Amino acid sequence: MSGFRFRLLRPGWLLLVPCALSLLLPEPAPAQTAGSRLVPFRNGSRWGYADQNRRLVLPLAYDEAGPFVQELAWVRQGPLYGYIDGNGNALIPAQYSYAGNFSPTGRATVVLRGDTFAIGPTGHRLTTPAEPEPETDYLEQGDLLRRQGKVGFRFTSGSSTVVPAEYDEVRDLHHSGLLLVRQGNKWGVLNAKGRLVLPLEYDAIRATAANGFLYPIVEQAGRLGYLSHEGKLLTDVKYAAAEPFVADVARVTTSTGQTGYINSKGREFWKD
Repeated sequence: MSGFRFRLLRPGWLLLVPCALSLLLPEPAPAQTAGSRLVPFRNGSRWGYADQNRRLVLPLAYDEAGPFVQELAWVRQGPLYGYIDGNGNALIPAQYSYAGNFSPTGRATVVLRGDTFAIGPTGHRLTTPAEPEPETDYLEQGDLLRRQGKVGFRFTSGSSTVVPAEYDEVRDLHHSGLLLVRQGNKWGVLNAKGRLVLPLEYDAIRATAANGFLYPIVEQAGRLGYLSHEGKLLTDVKYAAAEPFVADVARVTTSTGQTGYINSKGREFWKD
């Protein structure tokens, strides 16, 4: 597949404002304790966190913000990164020059005074090595069929469909009976009935084992978008950069160079 541009991309006001201005900001909502229900929200150059209805929950107090994973999210204030919980409490002080998302196993990569290392959820330095990256190129839903230089697929899990050997490449998406298929230099998606649910019009489709191969990223004419659980377009293919989904949100860069997050329904969480 062609290469993808995955960038390392990276929160309201407790202020009385005139009514006209307040209409520009998300409506405040009661604080939640479960950070996993919150989405990083950008208003202009400031970041906070909103609920799934885009109502502001944690104020626009940050210069950058990341998703909640393991009930922790990285935030940046000035040049330094730290971690907060779902109530906005600073659990790990802002002291790092870089801080990444926590993994499902409770590891996050940080940089402190030029030293790169992993920390746990309490901020303690980890000395055990990370687990190996999961395998991605394997078959789970069936077997490949080959005939005269072309590739098909025989489903053995959840379906008995046989996909004729008429593709140049077939990749198992490992869920929902979906396959990524290529003819020539164009990619599409087949379902378990062997029907194209996404036409063969895309330059690349990429899924990652890190999030269970969900919400694959598609590329077309230099722009990026996402696929749904059904293999159809979740978003328009319009972003200049797109990162894999993490905890049901994904970070994107717009065509104007602004960053923000979308949720698993494709809804955008920012105001410029």
